[in-house]
Amino acid sequence: MLKSYLRLFLKGVAMGAADVVPGVSGGTIAFITGIYEELISSISAINIHAVKLLFSGQFKNAWTYINGKFLAVLFAGVFTSIMTLASLLTYLLEHFPIVVWSFFFGLVTASIWLVGRTVREWNVITILSLTIGAIIAYVITILPASDGASEPWYLILCGALAICAMILPGISGSFILLLLGAYSTVLAAVSDRELSTIMYVGIGAVLGLVFFTKALKWIFLNYYNTTIAMLSGFLLGSLNKLWPWKEIITFFTKHEGTPKEEIVAITSTNLSPGPEWPVALLCACAGGLLVLLLERFGKRERE
Repeated sequence: MLKSYLRLFLKGVAMGAADVVPGVSGGTIAFITGIYEELISSISAINIHAVKLLFSGQFKNAWTYINGKFLAVLFAGVFTSIMTLASLLTYLLEHFPIVVWSFFFGLVTASIWLVGRTVREWNVITILSLTIGAIIAYVITILPASDGASEPWYLILCGALAICAMILPGISGSFILLLLGAYSTVLAAVSDRELSTIMYVGIGAVLGLVFFTKALKWIFLNYYNTTIAMLSGFLLGSLNKLWPWKEIITFFTKHEGTPKEEIVAITSTNLSPGPEWPVALLCACAGGLLVLLLERFGKRERE
């Protein structure tokens, strides 16, 4: 029992690490490790009935109803990862961008195949869904970033939209935060333990998570093939954001003249591979191999 909880916690850690990086989704990790549908089902169980059980004093029944142990252990891993890895990943992205982006490019590329092969039947509808998903994700990656705001209502909105993206394989919650101009604000809040900012984003995340997963569960139950095909498309389209070699076209400076001064890209363009391509290729292969190992690990658990 303890061993299974440890494995679940580590899956949460992997999800949290993925969610910190713009362009990578924790939902992708949940899918390839075999816990995605249980995650969606468990979160969607947080409803009126669960609240009634809670307020009537039936705490144990409410905990069982929402699959509380599963959610608690998984999200403990997610939050532990975000709180501990945010600063490290920020440092790595700043000093070794080619290495980091190459690793995640390989990770997502392998995920496209793993997610796509779970489609039970490929036909005109599923191919169209994949195409639409790829176009949507690609368009999101080329949208210009915003300089954002730090008002409570805006942070709550950012949290809600980001969590909806995080739960979908292929759509990065961190990248949504980047587009909304809140990524550096949230990352700095996590690193510096600014509890008020974390609280507002957290409120939005909880609201978005509870309401969005209900719709997603219904879609999964009624349109499984179409949904998985579209998620595969999301992954395919997101590769544009993860391409390691980029040139910044326009940018803005946040917190100018302060120790937290930061240059944020508004628009950028992809470049041809540079002289670091052998290292980048190795990192991409490492990312792809990690996904295959995670999938094999998840498959063995399901069996």
